[in-house]
Amino acid sequence: MSNLATTQLSLPQAQAPGIAARLMKFLVAILPWVIIFALLWAGIFIRPQPVGSTIIPPALESRDQFYGLAQLPSGELLAAGSGGKILKIAADRSIVRTSTPVSSTLQDVAVWANGRAVAVGNDGVVLYSTDQGATWKQARKVPRSEVANKLNRVRVAGDGLAIAVGEMGALLISRDYGQSWQRLREEEDVAWNDLALLGDDSLLVVGEFGRVIRGSLSQMDWQEVDAGIGTSLMAVSFRDGLNGLAVGLEGMVLETTDGGLSWEPRNVGLAEHLFDVAWLAEQQQWFVTGALGRWAVGSEEQWQGGVLDQRNLAWHVRALPVAGGLWLAGADIGHWDGQRWSPLKP
Repeated sequence: MSNLATTQLSLPQAQAPGIAARLMKFLVAILPWVIIFALLWAGIFIRPQPVGSTIIPPALESRDQFYGLAQLPSGELLAAGSGGKILKIAADRSIVRTSTPVSSTLQDVAVWANGRAVAVGNDGVVLYSTDQGATWKQARKVPRSEVANKLNRVRVAGDGLAIAVGEMGALLISRDYGQSWQRLREEEDVAWNDLALLGDDSLLVVGEFGRVIRGSLSQMDWQEVDAGIGTSLMAVSFRDGLNGLAVGLEGMVLETTDGGLSWEPRNVGLAEHLFDVAWLAEQQQWFVTGALGRWAVGSEEQWQGGVLDQRNLAWHVRALPVAGGLWLAGADIGHWDGQRWSPLKP
């Protein structure tokens, strides 16, 4: 009897470790599925609650690039650039980002005397403002090419006139402050980079490979002008109906004294690409700017130049004369008084 009792009492004790092992294996097997189920449940039914306030990015960020500058009647500046961004810059350098309906990079902005404004850019985007750049709407009926539609520059004149130029021979006109547009010429395989309105109904357009054309808005006739170069011209400006300057790649500078019918090269002491030119009425001199922070100022054969800041060899594609100097835009934005470069800080 004692042997049998001993055997019967020891059976449950022998089976216990086996049951525990099987239970542990079962728990280990289902654990991944429990975790997956918990994560799915949390993703579906649990909503994160905001902690603290929303972070608003600064209006001006270090990665921004700006391609267009214009001055409002109030004295504030408009700067247009990457990501569809348009800034208003006050005299005290405070910055406000205005709301735009696009994310395409904007290449230029222009302002009429009554405070209306227009901006153009990549993908054939055209924006217009009726309230000094505070709000913007997109022009919907803009002629487009099936090949390329980047608009490089826009110029404005009285009575709502605006003319924009760009890729595939884009030469577009608006007479209602940028709200509707038509072609002035059929598209062609050339990029027009800039234009100048010559006071009456004439205009002059410059672009790739040294192309220059001169035309009349009233008669819609166009004259090819032989500038004597094959280098792309990037910008042109006139100080009156006859005297103008065009600049381009590899330090190219051309001057005209007959309204753009003929051009003469000028050596301004620069070999870098030049992207913009402006007439400084106070000094009665031309100002040119471009790559590597290079600039030059002068007239006819008398020029001098230098670098904006040896510590910041940024490129600039726009020069806007203002009282006391110029504002420049490109890889950064800043003010140049002829002696000191003062970049706008984020």
